[in-house]
Amino acid sequence: MKVILVNLVLAFLLYSCGYQDSSGSKKSITGKAGEMVVVISNAAWDDTPGNIVRETLAQPLPGLPQDEPLFDLVQVPHEAFKEIFQSTRNIIQTRIAPIVENPGVFYTDNVWAQPQATIQINARTKDEFVQLFKENSTQIIGYFLKAERDRITQNYAQMHDQAVLNTLSEKYDIKLHVPPGFVISQEKQDFVWIRYETPEISQAIMLYWFPYTSDSTFTRNYLLHKRDSILRANVPGPVDGSFMATERRWEPMFQITKHSGNYAADMRGLWRVENDFMGGPFIMLAELDAYRQRVVVADGYVYAPSKEKRNLARQVEAIVYSMRFNDQDRNDRLNQQANMGN
Repeated sequence: MKVILVNLVLAFLLYSCGYQDSSGSKKSITGKAGEMVVVISNAAWDDTPGNIVRETLAQPLPGLPQDEPLFDLVQVPHEAFKEIFQSTRNIIQTRIAPIVENPGVFYTDNVWAQPQATIQINARTKDEFVQLFKENSTQIIGYFLKAERDRITQNYAQMHDQAVLNTLSEKYDIKLHVPPGFVISQEKQDFVWIRYETPEISQAIMLYWFPYTSDSTFTRNYLLHKRDSILRANVPGPVDGSFMATERRWEPMFQITKHSGNYAADMRGLWRVENDFMGGPFIMLAELDAYRQRVVVADGYVYAPSKEKRNLARQVEAIVYSMRFNDQDRNDRLNQQANMGN
C-alpha cells in the first residue's frame, strides 16, 4: 500500500490536533532532524503493523526532485527502549495485546525531553492496529511534521539576523526570522531577495507583494502566473537569457489556509532555470494583508545539487512561516468584521 500524500500533505502539515503537554523541567531532545523512533516488537515490525508504519511515514516526501522519506525511522523493541532513545525528538510507542482496554491513538508533548512529540498507539490485534493507523494517518503525519517545523521556527525566533529583521520591518512592515548567514542581496520597491550561499548549497527567501484586487488572486493559476512573471523579471540565471521559473511538468501542490489569522495560500513544488540545468524545491506562502490591501508572498527555495534536500527545504519552510505583519492587530479587526459579515 502507498499512502497518497501528493494532494493531502499540505493539509497534514497545517493540521492542528489536540494533545497533552507533559512539560516541566526536561532535558533537550536528541537525534537528527527528521528522525523518528518506533517502539514496536520485532515480530510486529516484520508484519502488517510495521508495513503500515513504513509505508506511511517513510514514503517519499512530495515536492522534492528525488525520493527522500518523510521521516528516517529507527525501530526499537520495547525491551531496548531505554534512556538513550527516550530523548529522541519524535517517538511512536505501540502496544498490541488482547488485554488492551483503551484502543486508540494518543498524542503527548514533552514526555521525556523537550520539544518532543510522542504518540502512543494501543490496539488489541494487528488488524486493529492497521485500521487505527490508517484512520489516523492524516493526524499522525500532521502532528510530527508540525513538530519538526515548530522546532526550527523556535530556534530561528531565538537566534536570527537582527539586521535583516530590522530592514524588513522598518521598510516594508514585514517581519521575518532568518538565521545568521542570510543576507539581503537585492532590494527593489516590491521585491526583496534574501540569500544564504555556500559552495555546495543555496537557500533563499524572496519576498514580493502586489495589490489585492479580488478573490481570484488566491487561485493556483493566478499565483503561478504572478510567480513566474516576478521571477523572470528579478531572478536571472547564470547565463544570458536564463531565469528562474516554476517547473510545470510536475503540478505544484496548492492549499488554501490561514496564517496568523489571515487568508493565505500555500504552494510548493519544483523550480528550474530556463535555458540552464539548475533546479530544486520551493515553498511559497501568499498571505492577505487586509489593512494595506496587498498580497505578500514569501517564496523560499533550495539549490543543492547531488545533496539531500528534505531538511534544507524544511528550514526554508520554517522561515517562510515565520512571516508576520507589523500591524496584525488591524488585520485582526478587519478579519473579525469580515467573519461577522459572513
